Amino acid sequence: MQLNLPPLIWLRAFEAAARHLSFTDAAKELNLTQAAISKHVKSLELSLRHQLFIRHPRSLQLTKTGEAYLPKVRDAFERLAIGTREVFGGRRAKELTVRCAVSFAVNWLAPRLPEFLDRNRDKNVRIISSVWNDAFDTDVFDLDIQYGTGGWSNVRSHRLTWETITPLCAPGLVDTRPLKRPDDLREHRLLHVLGYQEGWGIWLNAAKAKTVDPGQGLQLDTSLTAFEIAAEGGGVALGRLSVANRERKSGRLFAPFDLEVPIEEAFHLLEPLGRDLHPDAALFVDWLLEAAARDRAN
Repeated sequence: MQLNLPPLIWLRAFEAAARHLSFTDAAKELNLTQAAISKHVKSLELSLRHQLFIRHPRSLQLTKTGEAYLPKVRDAFERLAIGTREVFGGRRAKELTVRCAVSFAVNWLAPRLPEFLDRNRDKNVRIISSVWNDAFDTDVFDLDIQYGTGGWSNVRSHRLTWETITPLCAPGLVDTRPLKRPDDLREHRLLHVLGYQEGWGIWLNAAKAKTVDPGQGLQLDTSLTAFEIAAEGGGVALGRLSVANRERKSGRLFAPFDLEVPIEEAFHLLEPLGRDLHPDAALFVDWLLEAAARDRAN
């Protein structure tokens, strides 16, 4: 089969230069000289008969053509990497790779992870944060921590948290606009986190707040952003116990009402089924479940 493709090194040079927007940084990554990277990219542009970069004295800028071409090149490289793993197998990375929802990684895992690392000084762990609950790619990640109610296929899941939800706001917010009764929330901006199924409607119903529109307010993609806006007085967030405790203990956020409503959603640790686990996976799973059990007991 005859394929009219540019040489791989030209494409690698383009992809690295586009990612860094620098020939110098691309050269460092690929262990080439800056002149070699520049030459490879220029050869690619001549071959394609299109300019891919606008060259400024100290920086690069992708042209419209370059912006359109970059995702195609990246997709091809990703497919090649996946195909190589499927055919030849073998995990070259020594470290255990764990993907984790970003709010859980920052507010729950980060304060506890040093305990695991101190116990196991010869072990290396890579934590990759995610915003959305994308499918568990077992070719890339050894373990996954996702938010939901369970029901994932081809995995063994371990529940890590038992959540309650309650409104949280900056301490000074109530000085300007009272929050004495749940119905007072109608005068405040509600902060919503996309991806959570159990939210303001659940809490307002439990609080018997009949005059508050549960859909009004600001939509955000992470609890971290919601907490930051709430701490600046920009609205009222709905805090989940596992990811809100640090903010509450620090005093940046406080709960104006005593009502904490249990919900079914929780963070779960996922292990892949039907394949060999990373040698350190069992050690990390045991520690994580131990830490989660301590949290629940407290």
